[in-house]
Amino acid sequence: MRDDDVSPAVPAPRRRSFLRGAGALGAGAVLAGCSAGPESTNDTGRGGSGRNRTLTAVIGYGNDGSWDPTQTASAFAMAANNHVYEGLLDTDPITRVPYPALGTEVPADPNATTWRFGIRRGAAFHDGKPVTADDVVFVFDRILDPGTQTLAKGFFAGWLEGVRKVDARTVELKLRFPFPDGLSRLTLAKIMPEHVFSRPGAWDDAIKGLAVGSGPYRQTAHHPKSNTTFEAFTAYNGPRKPAFRKMNWLTMVDAAPRVAKISGTGAGAQIADNIPYANIPRLEQGGLRVAGGAGMNNLFLMFNTRRKPFDDVRVRQALHYAIDSEKMVRVALKGHGRPASSFLDEGNPSHRRAKTVYDHDPAKAKALLKAAGVKHLEVEILAVNVSWIVDCLPTLKASWDAIGVRTTLAPQETTAVFTKMDQKQDYQVVAAASNPNQFGLDADLIMHYNYGPGNLWMGYTRWAGDPVARRLFKDMDRATREPDPARKRAMVQDYIDVVAEQAVLYPVVHNELMTAWDPRKLTGIRAQPYPGVNLLRAQWA
Repeated sequence: MRDDDVSPAVPAPRRRSFLRGAGALGAGAVLAGCSAGPESTNDTGRGGSGRNRTLTAVIGYGNDGSWDPTQTASAFAMAANNHVYEGLLDTDPITRVPYPALGTEVPADPNATTWRFGIRRGAAFHDGKPVTADDVVFVFDRILDPGTQTLAKGFFAGWLEGVRKVDARTVELKLRFPFPDGLSRLTLAKIMPEHVFSRPGAWDDAIKGLAVGSGPYRQTAHHPKSNTTFEAFTAYNGPRKPAFRKMNWLTMVDAAPRVAKISGTGAGAQIADNIPYANIPRLEQGGLRVAGGAGMNNLFLMFNTRRKPFDDVRVRQALHYAIDSEKMVRVALKGHGRPASSFLDEGNPSHRRAKTVYDHDPAKAKALLKAAGVKHLEVEILAVNVSWIVDCLPTLKASWDAIGVRTTLAPQETTAVFTKMDQKQDYQVVAAASNPNQFGLDADLIMHYNYGPGNLWMGYTRWAGDPVARRLFKDMDRATREPDPARKRAMVQDYIDVVAEQAVLYPVVHNELMTAWDPRKLTGIRAQPYPGVNLLRAQWA
């Protein structure tokens, strides 16, 4: 994802912690405050019997990224937090339609500039303390605090002016302008207990794994690089009742052990995400259901625009035109993807084919390099070692070699790649995975996550000061404020044309993410187009 991905002027350790597990892309230790003792990662999932047995899930991303809901882009942590925490509103994991969670109802007028929420009567945190309006204000104050840099700030600060307490169980949100998309974004503001996270050092503990929410499951143990366990919260009285008495989520980044854990007669898990395409037939033959979700998951290229010749848009375009993306989809993705025709995937409601589409055109690539005066170019691709990205790299290298660009592949651990980015080390090109759908579907959110004057990604590219970039950021902000939905969509599509033309940070392919589960044991599973699993509507078969 990074999960895995990024935002502005955050101290490097925190930046890395939310970048690191996000779908591809911290440091953690077992916390006494959230650990209930060791849980074996070899749990077969048959602990207990009948409906009291443990559900075991295998997640293909690390559990050692930040668990702070205001900071994280970790695929594992975000998926887990959806079971541990609640927003005022939460969203369906597939349609992303908002529904009441801690809030008692969805505001009747999405275009209003004031939204009032009552807090669900009887809602309690996992330590037994009641959820109050003070807790809601506490979280939003942190997100909107100009002196505190969080990833969540980028999703709220542009349109949300503030949140105030009306009474002990009522809060009011004041918007800067009508912004209906804000309703679905409220799930990104997970409500956390002020009495826990206002303590000195508590935010650092949250990064390392401390999780105390009001959701249907409470965290019982957290072992970075191993597993995290949960159990049903018996005092939960919200809309998504826990169906499993206990859950054990294993982190297995390597594909082979992940597939082995869910397959065969001795399978120790009932569900796994991030299934390699090559393993689908064998898993289906073994009686498992394998389904994919297509969305914003993508392999992108990111250029260092302060490193010549990548400051020249013609060079960036040439390297994109050179890529045989159809072959990449056919060979590496086994048909489970599409070459990018826009920054947005083709299933996004705001998608429009960009004016610049990088169809495979080696002759055009050579002509652009010649026009830029570039000869004998040598490029090292700094790449994350996510399995499907690694599968795509040979096609990338062969494509560039074919136009006379001598290409070296340098795949590394995702954390190592983005540590170098945080340390502002020199590089030429990064190839990595990203999926903003972890946060939502609306195009405004997706584009501001990747582009913006204070955005961490733009810091990595060293492009934010470019005159084209400054005009782009102004156009993006104007689109955010546009009240007419059709006009707003057109404005977004127009500035995405600029993003496509500039090719500073741009997808090569969008691909499906595959989830496998045993339908003889689980029902209610829906494959989602972003990393992790959502088990809030699942149950034992």
